[in-house]
Amino acid sequence: MPDLSILGSLAPYHIISYGTLLGTEFFQSFIGGIVAYKALPRPQFSSLQQGIFPIYFSLQTALPVVIALTYPGSHPTLGSSSIPSGLSGVLAENNRVSVLLPLTTIFATSVANLLFVGPATTKIMRERKHQETKDGKKSYDSPPHSKEMMKMNKAFGRLHGISTLLNMAGYIATVWYGVSLAERLQ
Repeated sequence: MPDLSILGSLAPYHIISYGTLLGTEFFQSFIGGIVAYKALPRPQFSSLQQGIFPIYFSLQTALPVVIALTYPGSHPTLGSSSIPSGLSGVLAENNRVSVLLPLTTIFATSVANLLFVGPATTKIMRERKHQETKDGKKSYDSPPHSKEMMKMNKAFGRLHGISTLLNMAGYIATVWYGVSLAERLQ
C-alpha cells in the first residue's frame, strides 16, 4: 500500500496535472481529432470540434499554471543547492530554460488559441455557413466557388494552420518539460 503522506506534498498533484496535460494534448491532436474527422460527416465534425476546442484550450491554458503552482522543489544534495517548491521554484534561475520556458510556451500558445485564433476560426466558419446558403454550395465542394467563399476558405485555412502550429508548439513544449521532469526522477 502506498504511503498516503505523499498526498501532503505537491508531487502527486504535479505529476497528475502533467499527465493530464500530456494525455489530453496527445489524444486530441493525434487520435480523437483524426478519428472524428474520418468517421463523421463534415457538419457533425465541425459541431463536435466547436464544442471540444474551448474546453481543450481551457485545459491547455489552466494546467501549465497548476503545474507551475505544484512544482515540487528539491532538497540540497552534495554539490547542489535546494530549489523551492511552487512558483518560486519555477522562477529559479537554474530552471528558466528547463521549467519556466516550456511552461510559459504551453500557456502562451494555449491562450492564443483560446482567446484569439479559436474564436476567429469559429467566426469564419459561421460566415462560410452563411455564404454556403447564398451560393447554394458547400465550402468544401469542388470549385468553382464565389470570390467571397474563396476568401473565407483561404482565411479559414490560414487560421486553422496557425492554430495547428500553436498546438504543436505547445505539445513539443509539454514533451520538453516531461524530459526535464524525468531528469529529476533519476
